[in-house]
Amino acid sequence: MVFSGGADSALVLAGAVRALGTDAVAAFTVASASLPTAELSAARSFAAALAVPHHISDTGELTVGGYRANGPDRCYFCKTSMLDTAQHLAAVHGYRTIATGTNADDLHDPFRPGLMAGAQHGVRTPLAAAGLSKADVRQLSRQWGLATGDKPAMPCLASRIAYGVRITPYRLTRIERAEAEVRSRCEPAGLALRDLRVRDLGHAVRIEVDGPYVDAVRDLPGIDRALATAGFTQDTTITVEPFRSGNLNTLEQS
Repeated sequence: MVFSGGADSALVLAGAVRALGTDAVAAFTVASASLPTAELSAARSFAAALAVPHHISDTGELTVGGYRANGPDRCYFCKTSMLDTAQHLAAVHGYRTIATGTNADDLHDPFRPGLMAGAQHGVRTPLAAAGLSKADVRQLSRQWGLATGDKPAMPCLASRIAYGVRITPYRLTRIERAEAEVRSRCEPAGLALRDLRVRDLGHAVRIEVDGPYVDAVRDLPGIDRALATAGFTQDTTITVEPFRSGNLNTLEQS
């Protein structure tokens, strides 16, 4: 199955192992510039704990013009590259079915062009088929004792870049460094952020954090230096706002 290491795909992987055993299941994780390093490490650990084969590969989406252009259909090109590679690996290793962690909530999200790629590749979506929402996934994961039950969502780094701003390896790396730098300054100040996004808007940067911490982060000394250390220019306009999943989709819609 396609395994990002997040709560959804972790539950599917664990469920597959329960139902089929480790000999009939394998995990596939994309290792590209758009995946945070910490997420790859977590995916490795989870798959190892389940004792399932874990295949890790760069799917090469950065070579695809439609992905680099970063239009609203970016996820379609990413998922197509990912699933092409997953299908190849499945054929090589003798697996007949590819599954993803798409949940029932995802089906109602208007900004999910990647779902079309999944349909075109004939992938299975057991969580969605069972009608399991994100809340259901978390509840069941906790019941099964999975460490991912309360794990915050961590979409790919490309999701932090405003549509129309070209995706490059440097931009992706800079965002990952910026989020690490911001956390490194918030933790000593007692700001235990759960959700954090550094949004690259091209002309500006928007830091999004949990609502109760917005004012504290905005007033925290050194945030501008944190972004400069990560690679943003010192004259970049910086704002701090409450975190909201899919905020850049809202920006596109407006």
